[in-house]
Amino acid sequence: MAKTPAQRIKKHGSKAAVPQHHLPPVINPTTDRSPQKARNNSNLIVIAGVVVSLFLFWYVHLLTLDQLRDVSGEPAMPDSLLGGFDTAYVGELHTAMNDDARGQLNYVHKTAGTLFPLIFGFTWLLLIGTNVARKAVRWVLWAVPLLFVVVRLWGNVAIDAALAAEMPDAGQVALASGLTVAGWVLLVLSLLAGAAAVFLGKKPAAGPARPAPPQ
Repeated sequence: MAKTPAQRIKKHGSKAAVPQHHLPPVINPTTDRSPQKARNNSNLIVIAGVVVSLFLFWYVHLLTLDQLRDVSGEPAMPDSLLGGFDTAYVGELHTAMNDDARGQLNYVHKTAGTLFPLIFGFTWLLLIGTNVARKAVRWVLWAVPLLFVVVRLWGNVAIDAALAAEMPDAGQVALASGLTVAGWVLLVLSLLAGAAAVFLGKKPAAGPARPAPPQ
C-alpha cells in the first residue's frame, strides 16, 4: 500500500521523497489584455457609433422629415426649426397635415427619432470616458450628452402632443419649442464636449532624456 506524504516524512525524516503537486496557472499567458488593447476596442466601438449616428441624423432630418414636409405642403417639420416655433405655426401645420401624416411623424419619433439620441449619447459617453481620466472633468462632459438624450426624447413627445390638438395649447407649444431649441444647442455642445475629450486624451510627446548629473 502506498504511504501518504506524512507517513513517509515520519519514517524517513528530511530524506523522504514527497511528490509535488502543481496547480495549473489561472491566467492564460497567451491572452493579451493590455490597456492599449482595451482602448483600441473602445475606439472601434466609438467609430461604429459615430457612423451609425451620422446615418440616423441624415435619415431623420435630411430624408424623412424633408419627405413629410412635401406631404404637409411646404411648412418645415418642428424638429428642423433651430429657432423654435409659435402657436400660429403649429396651428398652420396641424391644418396642413392629415391624421396619416401626423401618424408618420409620430412613427419617426418612436423609431429613428429615438434611436438617434440614444446611440449618439452612448457613443459620446464612451468617447469621453475613454479619453478623460479625471473623474470630475469626465462627469462635467458626460452631463452634456446625457441632457441631450433626455431633452431630445422629451421633445419628440412634446411635439406630437402639440400637433395632436385641433386648437394648439400655448403651454404645450412653448414646451415643445423650448425643448427643440435646447436639443439643437445640446447637440452642438455635445460635439464640442467630444472634441474636448479627444484633445484631453492626447498625451504630450515625451522629450529627450536628460543625462544624469555627475556624482
